[in-house]
Amino acid sequence: MPKMTFVERDGSRRDVDAPNGLSVLEIAHKHDIDLEGACEGSLACATCHVIVDPEWAAKLEDATDDEEDMLDLAFGLEETSRLGCQIVMTDALDGLVIHLPKQG
Repeated sequence: MPKMTFVERDGSRRDVDAPNGLSVLEIAHKHDIDLEGACEGSLACATCHVIVDPEWAAKLEDATDDEEDMLDLAFGLEETSRLGCQIVMTDALDGLVIHLPKQG
C-alpha cells in the first residue's frame, strides 16, 4: 500500500498508509490529521488547503480552474498550494509529502 507523510503545523512528521483512490483529505481524516474539509470534498471551500512538498508538486496533475478559484480564498498560499480533496492517491504518489499550512 502506498504511504505518504503529513508535516503538521508544529513541524512534526506523520507517516501514514495512503490507499489508492482516496484523496489527501480522506486520508487525513482516516488518520486524525487536523485538516478540516468543511465541504466534504465537493470543491466548494478551501478548508483542505495543503502545501505539496516542492519535490512532489511537479508529479501531480495541474489544478483545475475550479480548484484555482477556491485556492484564491485560502490563507497563506504558496507556490505549491493545492486542495487536499483534489489530490487522489495512486502508486505513482507513493511517498508523497504534504505540509499543513500555518493557521492565520
